[in-house]
Amino acid sequence: MEKTQQTTRVGLRRCVPPFNSRWRLGLELSDAAESETALFAPLRPCLLCDFAAKRAPYAAMKTAKPTLVLLAAGVGSRYGGLKQLDAFGPAGETIMEYSIFDARRAGFGKVVFVIRPDMEDVFRDGIGRKIERLIEVRYAHQRLDNLPAPHRVPEGRTKPWGTGQALLVAADVVGEPFVAANADDLYGRSAYKVMGEFLTQAAQDSPPRFAMVGYRLRDTMSEQGTVSRGVCACDPPGWLKSIVETTKIEKAGDDGRAQDASGQSRAIPGDTLVSMNFWGFQPRFFDDLRAGFSRFLAGSGGSATAEYYLPVAVQESMRDRGSRVRVLESADAWCGVTHRHDKTPVESMLRRLVTQGVYPSPLWG
Repeated sequence: MEKTQQTTRVGLRRCVPPFNSRWRLGLELSDAAESETALFAPLRPCLLCDFAAKRAPYAAMKTAKPTLVLLAAGVGSRYGGLKQLDAFGPAGETIMEYSIFDARRAGFGKVVFVIRPDMEDVFRDGIGRKIERLIEVRYAHQRLDNLPAPHRVPEGRTKPWGTGQALLVAADVVGEPFVAANADDLYGRSAYKVMGEFLTQAAQDSPPRFAMVGYRLRDTMSEQGTVSRGVCACDPPGWLKSIVETTKIEKAGDDGRAQDASGQSRAIPGDTLVSMNFWGFQPRFFDDLRAGFSRFLAGSGGSATAEYYLPVAVQESMRDRGSRVRVLESADAWCGVTHRHDKTPVESMLRRLVTQGVYPSPLWG
């Protein structure tokens, strides 16, 4: 009786097959061809598996969903309370919940809350349990005494160490490309979309490519008092050249005014791009943060008020590692809260966005 030729598709099963097996990665093997391939079959899987093993960490990072790190440990001194937990949406939602909603529909897979240890229970009850069925939720604690040896908290210090240290404490729970953002700012859905796309494309660049979403100064000032902004200078293609953390900017029409290092008042044009702390990083940025925070402590660790700002850490990474930062722009308006009187405009904006169908109400169904 004539022998019927059979064809079998075989996948990756084991690294060392029997010598006469018809095992072969992703190929069609027939009984007739088996004798011709048997001699070489044992060699192929080991070479391919070795290649796959070396490639796996890079492939995983390239395809990993980005993470949203929300800096939420602030004390809200100018607001007069924990603004990150205050209700702003029509159904009582916090600003953070809208950020998480935007991040999730942009393809983000995890949210990390950077908070003080005493805030975790209220975060879990107020937000975490609402969203943990929809997105992975982790918590990282910013503590005054979370310092590298030999540094210690100076006497009288109660103020947090700044946004640089706040982000650094998330290093143990973030191993994928991520966005770092303020918990009390609403950046808009397009900010998460453009940043998610950028992070996916830039995962393995060397030197590292990071990004920030910039906003015009005139759109980010408060009628109620001064604000702090990272004032940016960019080259024509849109790469960040420098960023200067500027505090106590007051509104002057469409422009701003602030004091320079010598105490002289200077004008800042309203169309100046500023950072609202919406950054996109690769995990290797944590190495830069560790080095930068240690340098900061060596020079200012004895201060009761000095802070290590995230824009300073970015500037240092650009200088020391040659990192490049792409400045992206969002199609959506920014809104946020610094002072108590900022709450009403934010509530009005959210009601308008709900009416326009940008967000559902209630947000989580």
